[in-house]
Amino acid sequence: MGKTKHQGPMKKLKMPAPEHWVSPIPFGLGKIKPKHIRDTMKTVWENKDNLGYATNIITKGVCDGCALGVSGLYDQTLTGPHICTTRLNVLRLNTMPAVKPEILHSDIDDLRKYSSTELRQLGRIPYPMIRRKGERKFSRLTWDDALDMIGDKMKQLDPKQYAFYLTSRGITNESYYVAGKVSRFLGTNNIDNASRICHSPSKTALKRSIGVGASTSNYQDWIGTDVLVFWGSVASNSSPVSTKYMLEAKKKGTKIIVINPYKEPSMEKYWIPSNPESALFGTKVADDFYQVNIGGDIAFMHGIMKHWFEMEEKQHGSAINHEFVNEHVNGYEEIKANVDAQPWDEIIKSSGVSKERIIELAELLANSKNAVFAWALGLTMHSFATDNISQVANLALLRGFLGRKHSGLMPFRGHSSVQGSGEMGADPFVLPGGDFQGDNIGRVEKLWGFDLPKWQGDVVGVTLENILLPEDHERKIKLYYLSGGNFLETMPDPHFVEKALSELDIRVHQDIILNTSTLVDAKEAVIVLPAKTRYEQEDGGTSTSTERMVYFSPEIPGNKNRIEEARAEWKIYIDLAKRIKPETAHLVDFESGHEIREEIAKANPNYDGVQHLKKQGDVFQWGGAWLCEDGVCPTPDGKGNLIPVEIPDLNKQPGDFNLTTRRGKQFNSMVYKETDPINGAERYDVLINEEDARKHSIQEGEGVVLYNQYGVFQGRAKFADIIKGNLGVHFPEGNFLLPKGRYEKFAKIPDYNVGVKLEKADKFNARKDTQYLEKRIDDLETEVS
Repeated sequence: MGKTKHQGPMKKLKMPAPEHWVSPIPFGLGKIKPKHIRDTMKTVWENKDNLGYATNIITKGVCDGCALGVSGLYDQTLTGPHICTTRLNVLRLNTMPAVKPEILHSDIDDLRKYSSTELRQLGRIPYPMIRRKGERKFSRLTWDDALDMIGDKMKQLDPKQYAFYLTSRGITNESYYVAGKVSRFLGTNNIDNASRICHSPSKTALKRSIGVGASTSNYQDWIGTDVLVFWGSVASNSSPVSTKYMLEAKKKGTKIIVINPYKEPSMEKYWIPSNPESALFGTKVADDFYQVNIGGDIAFMHGIMKHWFEMEEKQHGSAINHEFVNEHVNGYEEIKANVDAQPWDEIIKSSGVSKERIIELAELLANSKNAVFAWALGLTMHSFATDNISQVANLALLRGFLGRKHSGLMPFRGHSSVQGSGEMGADPFVLPGGDFQGDNIGRVEKLWGFDLPKWQGDVVGVTLENILLPEDHERKIKLYYLSGGNFLETMPDPHFVEKALSELDIRVHQDIILNTSTLVDAKEAVIVLPAKTRYEQEDGGTSTSTERMVYFSPEIPGNKNRIEEARAEWKIYIDLAKRIKPETAHLVDFESGHEIREEIAKANPNYDGVQHLKKQGDVFQWGGAWLCEDGVCPTPDGKGNLIPVEIPDLNKQPGDFNLTTRRGKQFNSMVYKETDPINGAERYDVLINEEDARKHSIQEGEGVVLYNQYGVFQGRAKFADIIKGNLGVHFPEGNFLLPKGRYEKFAKIPDYNVGVKLEKADKFNARKDTQYLEKRIDDLETEVS
């Protein structure tokens, strides 16, 4: 895999490009837009008690915000410094002092009055704590007592009865690797991570389509490709530095196309703070928007292919790259038959896009020599997500947009090193270097020196459901070990999640800060352990970016607000293993971060090179510049597979709306602004098309209620450029409307899109007094997942 090496950062074009300016009025005065300069000054003020350390994190550390992989102020795409608000927003997590003891040990009901945002701002967790059943307050604990309690409980349980989970808040590859190894050493395969909830269908789909579950291209491939397509991705919001790459791409003639139900304002125009020209005049990002129905992407892509096959009938080779297909692709006849069978009426109805518009994009792609397809949660958070992404791969394979410069498939990752979490094996379906099956199991057992448990571990949604199994069930989860994360604000059906968390015997929260889930009761005890940040980790740590760059982030000394009792996450897992299986714990023991990296290089052969990363700025890219280079895929026969998929039936009733959840100014579930600076929406606003609102006699700002059999959401109507029949609400506020137990069929992630009914609030509330909404009874309804 991988012959051509990445060339390193490119120089930016110096000439300004007024044709891409939003407005000649400097700094977008008078427009709804992020106030970058004000936000930067606010960050300086927030960190004033620890400014030297904060500066060192920004200038020496690898960004713990997005997955672009900015190391210090520089990356591998463009020369010159980069800084963005996402990184500034999470900076305070690394520099703040401990929570004041009088607040930390106050009555639990007083702590529960704080929102997660307010809890985060209180400061860091200073030392291990416990709150036993019936106790009103957290009390201090020694590390030895805390780990002994957890270890003693685990010894009593069948390993199928406990589970590990790791979030994406700056956790390093070293911690993911040790967590995965220790969980298997202790005998459990119930280990999952945050990236699987977001992007596992990308991996599942790409593996079956092209044999590899990672981005095949680089950010540099955006710059100068003919077409860059963003599918269900608001890259400018999740990874603001990427807008800099987009501006360079536009200057080189790249057309940027966005496919999304909502015309995201930040993908239309953006002010890039670290680019003087864009900071002054803004940048028009997208050249065109295609507004598809939520869940209508498969049909939309069928339409593109259908037109390609119609073009082919008139002129052979006018749309399909036959040379590439004949040499490198399986399944051409099957997919052609599948697409030919799709009637245009069905394609138009499901996608919500007119035939003329579909043809327009089909012809643009047919006439383009190169294209990069990037996608995010708009494609992955559906029950048919794997099919969504294989359909994107189908488009790329038919045109040969793979394995070369300016072309490729890119799952656009949101957070730092989520790419690494699965590659390190912190996942129920994978081990380092491959899937949890066949020869890979034997290979890893030989390296690790112990037998792995052979039963299939459960994903996070299922482990939460399994907490409520009968007492004597072998899979009843009784202890949950969480490294960060807040299921109350990331999983569907928060009422159910809260009940499940409170039914655990012991819940362990290994974290930097408190959140609302830390405060939920447990049957025996809630134990809280203070973790170090990635910048405090001894020997530094590595993280993997979207484009497979593995960056080294050094340990950064000089924290004035140092948490004396915080410990590196990987060290905590090893200490726990020593208490549960002392006689064989030497098999999972590591003395240093460097020692872990040496083993990672053996465990995952793609990571051979990580053992040489030792100082600030060290980086290597696994797989070379392009995966599937020259069209040769790492599949058994070296070819990519065209996979016929069906248009999903969304089971939408007349009058129903499709609902999707979107993030505002936030990082994961951490909300940074109550009002989104990009579109002016507040957290309980419902984005609605003005025509849909008028039909329901709803005025802008009026109270509305969305409801279905899962829950009720009360908010306010906000008119937005969203396709008719579709609504948007913020995540996690809208999670009460999402079904639990409905999973993607291959990757098993929850479905974050659902059908809802809409009513004016006063009408709904008047009717509620006389008519009770039928509540579903779980025993009578079984969901087919």
